[in-house]
Amino acid sequence: MTVHCTGLAVALPEATISGATIAERSGIPESVVVEKMGIREKRVARDEHPSDLCVEAGRRALDDAGVDAAALDLVSYHGSELKDHVVWSLAADVAERLGASDAYASESYALCAGAPIAIREAAAQIRTGSIDRALLVAASREEDLVDYGDPDTSFMFNFGSGASAMVLERDAGERAIATVRESAAITDGSFSRDVIVPAGGTVQPPSNATVEEGRHSLRVPDHESMKARLAEVSLPNFLAVADDALDASGYDRDAVDFAAITHMKRSFHDHLCDQFGLGEREHLYLDEYGHVQSVDQALATREARDRGWLDDGDVVLFLAAGTGYTWAATVLEWRG
Repeated sequence: MTVHCTGLAVALPEATISGATIAERSGIPESVVVEKMGIREKRVARDEHPSDLCVEAGRRALDDAGVDAAALDLVSYHGSELKDHVVWSLAADVAERLGASDAYASESYALCAGAPIAIREAAAQIRTGSIDRALLVAASREEDLVDYGDPDTSFMFNFGSGASAMVLERDAGERAIATVRESAAITDGSFSRDVIVPAGGTVQPPSNATVEEGRHSLRVPDHESMKARLAEVSLPNFLAVADDALDASGYDRDAVDFAAITHMKRSFHDHLCDQFGLGEREHLYLDEYGHVQSVDQALATREARDRGWLDDGDVVLFLAAGTGYTWAATVLEWRG
């Protein structure tokens, strides 16, 4: 029994914000925003809510797969916790709007590491025989939470908006665009309180005061400490999950033909690619989209597919990290 990916799609809002505008709002030189932080522009949602974007991406992925929503057994959401409403199942809403009447809906949160983990979870259910088809959707509007006046959060100025969707199936035959292989993940919980939205939860319930004091934006309580600690472990953990997923799939770093990597500052992206010996067409830096949370991997892969960069038999590595802090990887064998 084999788990296949049969559909892959994204949905992006029309509106954009340029690196020049971010520079103006933040006071950071434009050259730093564009070249170092890697933001030429990014998409920003205006009237599009996360559920709307997921429904559109889901429809496109189902069309790509040639699958009717009524044939789905699972609709799983792995995107941002910032959704249309709080304490609300976006997955159930998407399932209803798509017509996935026989599917159950669930949600999984690993923040920006969500894509490899969601694939791992759904593939495991398919392998056990409990489901045959799953639709994985993700969306982010975390750009709404960015305060360009707070320099301690500048590493999040790349947050953009958009959605992705993937269809996973058991033994899809010629409709398969990729075979799902193995995954790996690491969590270092010592980072769990380093990036927060201070108000809106049970610790600081929303009030007039929390709004007036700007406590509903992303904050980093101890920026210097987080930066120093993350610098020590980020590269080793990225490589550890990649190596573990590749090894379990029967590969090593030299086998990677394309890596779909979380958007990060350009220098670290390039350094990470060097560890795998990746050439110009073997990775995609998302400087025209920014960081769209756990959408990044599908977005990079969709772009590579559209550009004709992926060939039959290519080893594709989904490599991600999210605050918390979790690092995750999943290996795909391209067939499309």
